[in-house]
Amino acid sequence: MVLLSLVILSVGLFFGKGIILPILFAILLSMLLLPITNFLARKKFPKTLSIVIPLVVAILVIAAIVYFLSSQVVNFLDDAPKLRERISEVSVSFQKWFTTSTNISVPKQNQYFNDTVENIKDEAPKIVSATFLSLTEILTYIVLLPIYTFLILYYRTTIKTFFIGVFKNGEEERVHEVLSESGTIAQQYITGLLIETSIVFTLNSVGFLILGIKYAIFLALLAALLNLIPYVGMLVANIICMIVTLISSENISDVLWVGIILAAVQFIDNNFGMPLIVGNKVRINALVTIIGVLIGGALCGIPGMFLAIPGLAVLKVIFDKVPELKPWGLLLGDEVENGENKTRFKLPKIKNRSKVVKV
Repeated sequence: MVLLSLVILSVGLFFGKGIILPILFAILLSMLLLPITNFLARKKFPKTLSIVIPLVVAILVIAAIVYFLSSQVVNFLDDAPKLRERISEVSVSFQKWFTTSTNISVPKQNQYFNDTVENIKDEAPKIVSATFLSLTEILTYIVLLPIYTFLILYYRTTIKTFFIGVFKNGEEERVHEVLSESGTIAQQYITGLLIETSIVFTLNSVGFLILGIKYAIFLALLAALLNLIPYVGMLVANIICMIVTLISSENISDVLWVGIILAAVQFIDNNFGMPLIVGNKVRINALVTIIGVLIGGALCGIPGMFLAIPGLAVLKVIFDKVPELKPWGLLLGDEVENGENKTRFKLPKIKNRSKVVKV
């Protein structure tokens, strides 16, 4: 039944992601804004105003980040003529090296490249339709996310009462604990993640500015945002930052230094940032994290990869609170490996070991 429930959830996410994902992001944003909303409510602000003020501030911050990224992309595109010349120089050097290494002549390489371009042209309608769908999804988030967030915060007591009232078999107290703990974990995880992202952005910016590469702030912010996707995001950030540096910099050594800076920041983040800031808020082992991120990406794309960790954390809370599901909670967590959880599940004793069953 547990496996069947997980399959039903996965199928529902896959086919209903256009509806479900904005709601899930709105839940995370509402969890982040809830302490400010409660603080304003205690200061005798009207209920609507105590929700609108932090929501507007959050929207302005998100809009500022999007505007900054957009302006940096525009600056990057303005340098396209110079970058095109640089790409030609780099491609010629790469072709010579590739010819020396593989004995494949430059004309053959050009032929392979032209064939690839032709294939891309054939796939252009699909690419355009996928881009249009992405733009549609972005507009959906822009319109629905603030509305969902406001309504979730406004009706939060009603929603909580509904979930507790559904269970009328004496489990109301346990459901209340699951809801409270899940909300706390999601809230602390998102807050810690924002702090960690700010630190990663600052370290990347300092390193890139000292190095003197172009688009230093843009690449630092892009790497910090991609770092929100566990494991996969930083790998993609390394590739993008090194390629942009290779195209925009005259010194090939800058590419190596960019990789070194990103690797050093990642080392500091993994060994000090995540444990100290995010800490014990989400105790999911690495294997489940990687699998969860990949499954989230397969089901819902990049948003699913981002939502995978908080989703697994909520599942772990539910599994830990339900006695029949505790083995699943143990599978998701990393407490046993760290020696923090001494829970052991005893195997049933086999009676009459000397008895031989004949078939």
